[in-house]
Amino acid sequence: MRGEEARQRRKEGQLGTEEQPLSRAESPGQPLADTVPWTSPERHLVDAKKPREETALIVGRQVVVPFVLAGMGMTMAGMLLDYIQHWTVFVEIKELLILVPPLLGLKGNLEMTLACRLSTAANTGKFDDPQQQQTMISSNLALIQVQATVVGLLAAVVALTLEAISGQKLELSHIGVLCASSMVTAFMAAMFLGILMICVVLGAQKMGINPDNISTPIAAMLGDFVSLCILAGTSSILYRYIDLYYLFPVICFFFFSLIPIWIFIIKKSPTITEVLKTGWFPIITAMLISSLGGLIFTKSITEQKINLMAVFTPVINGVGGNLVSIQASRISTYLYSWSSPGVLPHNMRSFFPDPGSTFCSSEINSVSARVLLFLVIPGHLTFLSFIYMMEKGEMEINLLFVVFYLVASLTQVLILLYLAEIMVRLVWRRSQDPDSHCIPYLTGMGDLLGTGLLSLCFLLDSFFINLHLRNPNIVEPGPP
Repeated sequence: MRGEEARQRRKEGQLGTEEQPLSRAESPGQPLADTVPWTSPERHLVDAKKPREETALIVGRQVVVPFVLAGMGMTMAGMLLDYIQHWTVFVEIKELLILVPPLLGLKGNLEMTLACRLSTAANTGKFDDPQQQQTMISSNLALIQVQATVVGLLAAVVALTLEAISGQKLELSHIGVLCASSMVTAFMAAMFLGILMICVVLGAQKMGINPDNISTPIAAMLGDFVSLCILAGTSSILYRYIDLYYLFPVICFFFFSLIPIWIFIIKKSPTITEVLKTGWFPIITAMLISSLGGLIFTKSITEQKINLMAVFTPVINGVGGNLVSIQASRISTYLYSWSSPGVLPHNMRSFFPDPGSTFCSSEINSVSARVLLFLVIPGHLTFLSFIYMMEKGEMEINLLFVVFYLVASLTQVLILLYLAEIMVRLVWRRSQDPDSHCIPYLTGMGDLLGTGLLSLCFLLDSFFINLHLRNPNIVEPGPP
């Protein structure tokens, strides 16, 4: 009986391979692993594991603790940025402030992307083979070192270009400190956070937790703070040797001389080699988008004199990038589990889905979007309270600003989650990896939206306060 079933299965596979091997996978209720013929070349993509069934409660329970911890890490980064912005090196070399959003955004371009790739690999069974696991880990680590080295230098060049366009005079010594500081920060942060992400994904897999739900929040938790610490420490040390012009090219040359070693390691994995060839455009584009946010950030502090921008920028940018990275990673894992690159499931056929179906349907991706959206308001209120307590009540914020801030935060995340749904579908339809192509764009947009909306909040708050003070018909309460 079993032999007859096996022959029938092989016969069905041979008949269905050429014409329509994936047609039944378009049904939203049936895993691809049960529908792809046994002789199909796509079989290896889905033969490992089926996706876990997750309810809103399971998603929320796994996400909320890492999300809160990540938020605390980002609030600490904000307070650190508020402190170091007054250091001599940041006052003298204002271009360093433009570097802050793109360098902090590298955790979205590199570490969060790494976490998403590893989470997808773990959820689809690619980590079950120890040799394949070791190859993926080493090649992914080498990949982010190459990307960090190149993008670190490009971020400095873009910061200098934006300053030059805005009419600022550039000094040669400042250029050296800026480029060297950016490269050292990007390289060291990528190494530390990359190793951390590997440990988190492997640990989550052993504990039976979905890595998609916790890896990107943990990257966000330490990413901003670690990057800021490295940037502040490195730039301060290099500023002491600002007269040694030869030092800065030597530092840059050293990191670029390591690239051939990293490429040799990367070539052991054909998949990561392909990412190395095709993954530059999203990362560089995201860095440029984040740099525009950096320009807004710098102008808000230096020209508009909005000092609290430094406190809140890492928080609003980090929360938006954190939540959208979770969603993009989950959608990517869903597609890898239920379909194959180039083929969208029946329930995801539309490239531009109705916002109602994105946030209000019973699909698992819509459920997770609602859970993540629900975390925005309570999360930001928690982080605001934490900042206020840490500042010992010295921070001057009013209820009107809090309302503007919460509306801006909710708007940012709504836009990002909807963009994630569109972008992942488009990238998947082009047979590209959403983990490598979508996260950088989304986190870069999160930085630009967050910084722009936050600056608008401060300007609106200032406008209404001045309007209130100038209105002679308003009588302040007080003693007769």
